[in-house]
Amino acid sequence: MNLLGLPILSLLLWLPAFGALIILLQPVGRPALYRWTAMSAALATFVVAGIVIGLFYTGPYGPASGVVVGPPLQFVDSIAWLPAFGASYFIGVDGINLWLVGLTAFLAPFAIAATWQRQTRSLRLLLALLLLAETAFLGVFLAQDMLLFYVFYELALIPMVFLVGMWGGHGRAAAALKLFLYTFSGSLLMLLAIIGLHILHRNAIAAVEPGYTGTFALNQIVADLRAGLFTLDPLVARLLFGAFFMAFAIKLALWPFHTWLPDAYSVAPTPVAIILAGLMAKFGVYGLIRFNATLFPEVMSWVAPVVAVLAVIGIIYGALIAFMQRDMQRMIAYASISHMNFVALGVMALNTIGINGALFQMVAHGIMMAALLLIVAVIEERRDSRDFSTLGGLWQVTPVYAGLTLLTLLAMAGLPGLSGFVGEFTMLQGIFTSPLLGWPFAIGAAIGIILAAVYALRVFHMGFMGEVRNTAHLDLPDLQRRELLTLGVLAAAMVVLGLFPNLLLSGTTGSVQGLVDALTPAVQAAAQLNGW
Repeated sequence: MNLLGLPILSLLLWLPAFGALIILLQPVGRPALYRWTAMSAALATFVVAGIVIGLFYTGPYGPASGVVVGPPLQFVDSIAWLPAFGASYFIGVDGINLWLVGLTAFLAPFAIAATWQRQTRSLRLLLALLLLAETAFLGVFLAQDMLLFYVFYELALIPMVFLVGMWGGHGRAAAALKLFLYTFSGSLLMLLAIIGLHILHRNAIAAVEPGYTGTFALNQIVADLRAGLFTLDPLVARLLFGAFFMAFAIKLALWPFHTWLPDAYSVAPTPVAIILAGLMAKFGVYGLIRFNATLFPEVMSWVAPVVAVLAVIGIIYGALIAFMQRDMQRMIAYASISHMNFVALGVMALNTIGINGALFQMVAHGIMMAALLLIVAVIEERRDSRDFSTLGGLWQVTPVYAGLTLLTLLAMAGLPGLSGFVGEFTMLQGIFTSPLLGWPFAIGAAIGIILAAVYALRVFHMGFMGEVRNTAHLDLPDLQRRELLTLGVLAAAMVVLGLFPNLLLSGTTGSVQGLVDALTPAVQAAAQLNGW
């Protein structure tokens, strides 16, 4: 379904890596050239992503009878990679990954722009690693071959570990090591599950088609499962599900697998933190939807209430710890834990409205986290501190900065009319109406929303309200043009998504509905088994 007749997804995927290569080949001692080359590559990637989104067909799909089904993959690029094993370079987009691809391309220029904040050592290497990370992140969301997905999943970890370990603040070595050990351990379990699933599928199909070499293509394995050509023993299915689940639970920082996140977020410099908070945590939720729910609907329905309990604990725990923080960036880390556990809870509703809300909230969360981190960078650049409790009265001194900060905090708190409200409200509807969850889980999520408003307003009260407590802050400059541009664009995105949510939801609904239709029998069976 590539209307342009060219491999546009491959262009989108490899543009940042090409930009990284150009930077590494440029002469030494040209920081401005490095920055503008990186920004050009990131903006070009964003333009290509915009073309993909603009040409993406949202339906209706289905036969002439009018039955609407989930849309197929679009803009597919497929090339044999390891034909002896059935692996291929197979990428494509549908409603589940479309906006995550768009979010990656959207946030990358802001991460590059954040390198203008301060003088940075080894700037050329930093920018090259950021662009390599963008290619790896795009690959995670685009890959439709399980082995290719794993390659990008691991490739994304490598630049992030170096970025945290080399450019982070105090404690960066320990934080980078923790990030690597946690996420790599989960990834190894996922690799074992991918190989096991491949072998089981190959053996089952080879029994009726001698000479069949197998495939890692996710859509083919799912199609064979649903057609009954390939079945999994319940115990085997649970073991495979658990291996995938561990990898994704660690990545999204589901409680109690979250302990790597606060250290990594709090020591990471702003450009790296934007990528970590805005994008990397989304791998986990995306994986739960793309792999766990799609491959193992019965197991997913069976464990959904248990995972939902962990998510509710994570929502409330993250919000309470965020309230206690004085370091703004550490507060953002725990707020991110709370919000991502909320997103996981929305997925566990296993209905169209809950999963749609989760996909929407991932985009909204990425934008809000990027804005908050840039807000922290502004004050850190001016006063070399991230402790907002030492400020006070900034509303009088820097009204534009204060206004954009207030808007971002209100979006995080779920104020109607802003992006945070749409995702949270939609997920709450899905959680409340889910036959597997219901009102107790909706109440837990609502408590998290209330606590988010409390810690968001507390931060604003400490830093911006009242009188200026330190006379040295009276000459604090307001936002510069570059800072106003970056924060203004992010603020506009929060407002636009809050007022026009169907800009996103229209692209996700078809794919999500197709997934939920396949999940429904398993969900109903699990609900009857639990007596709900």
